[in-house]
Amino acid sequence: MAVETLVAPLARGHYARQARANRVRAGAVVGAGWLVLAMSVVLFLAEDGLGRFSHLGSSINALGIIAGLIATSALLLMLLLAARVPLIDRALGQPRATALHSQLGDTVVIGLGLHAVLVLVGYAAMDAISIIDEFVYLWAQSDFILAVVAMALLVAVVVSSIAAARRRLPYEVWHAVHLASYVAVGLSIPHMFSMSGLLAQGAWQRSYWIALLVVTGGCLLAFRCLRPAWVSLRHRVRVTAVTSAGPNVFHIEVSGRRLDRLGVQAGQYLHWRFLAPGLWWHQHPFSVSAAPSAARLRITVRVLGAGTAALRDLRVGTKVFIEGPYGTFTDGARTTDAVTLVGAGAGIAPIRTILESTAFDPGAATVVLRGSRADDVVLGDEVAALCDRRGARLVELVGHRAPGDRWVPADQPRLTLVDVVPGVAGTDLYVCGPEGFMASVIADARAAGVPEEQIHTAAFGFAA
Repeated sequence: MAVETLVAPLARGHYARQARANRVRAGAVVGAGWLVLAMSVVLFLAEDGLGRFSHLGSSINALGIIAGLIATSALLLMLLLAARVPLIDRALGQPRATALHSQLGDTVVIGLGLHAVLVLVGYAAMDAISIIDEFVYLWAQSDFILAVVAMALLVAVVVSSIAAARRRLPYEVWHAVHLASYVAVGLSIPHMFSMSGLLAQGAWQRSYWIALLVVTGGCLLAFRCLRPAWVSLRHRVRVTAVTSAGPNVFHIEVSGRRLDRLGVQAGQYLHWRFLAPGLWWHQHPFSVSAAPSAARLRITVRVLGAGTAALRDLRVGTKVFIEGPYGTFTDGARTTDAVTLVGAGAGIAPIRTILESTAFDPGAATVVLRGSRADDVVLGDEVAALCDRRGARLVELVGHRAPGDRWVPADQPRLTLVDVVPGVAGTDLYVCGPEGFMASVIADARAAGVPEEQIHTAAFGFAA
């Protein structure tokens, strides 16, 4: 069959220039985050902080205050990441944003722990009383009680976010616990503005923290509440068809007004809430499984439990509340002119859309699909047809995974990524599927010499 040119060719060096621009944007966002952390300390030291380092008790207290300021700054940065601000999302991408979110979470917990201990010890030394007596005295202050409750809520959020806990919690339960971080910030505000006179009226620090809180709250309100509601009302998204795509796999097609203005790119995902009895409170993160158009979007669902199974019975005309699009698992992340696409299970859906829409010369793309059985290779026929039309090489690996949590089939335990794609180090590698599968593929890629900036992933799991 003759190879078709489905995507217009790009100028030579396009992806190299794109990669440089992406690095600049990411560096600017990370630099802004470091500036926020630094400013909280600099303003404290500039206004009154240095004077506190005059005696042992006040010095310990000052160190506790600095720990608290850094922890609070880190918490607000976490909330900004969770706000899904388009500028930040596009600059960082999901894997890097997730890693930063985790690192900031560690900073919050350690910082608040040090804050509590050092401030309590410092005050006790300054008042020349025992630590227990100091705690009893502070407990009588209403905003101190609020601060203790806020810290307890944050500890609950961190514990629920540990990978092992997340795998055991239903998404809705985990999400409800995660919302407690917003409550914790609200409870801690009175403590910030009253204890120790640190943010007294007229202080530069007071203006800075008010501005930071307003910006963070405004972003959360705008991008997690108002924008999704406006988008859903504006585009009037409704289910138009539910069709079988194989055993325990089905397509959901939706239509709406000017869906092209959503800006959905191949490889991105949206949060879908189907407004049907018993389903409206479930939120599902599904990637589009076909190139978006002005009139139609399609997602492909694999039955993994009662929640996804119930979507098979959706009625035509069901209204849909959407949030997104999210993710940089798109052509916009490319750095080279060649591409390798690796997908497993439901992760084949975004792989299929990227194959359909990204630019490459015939022979410059390899697609690798994995499944325990032939039926598990979701959208396999569509991917095969696209590879044939576009001149991409297709490799299907079927069979249960090899021992040691390897991504390859058990009957080929020594197979590596470089065996499947000999020139993988010179390509952009897109990997989507279960976390264990992706970790194994990425380990192979690193061993093969694929640079980190050429590895692009999209995991299926909870997102803030």
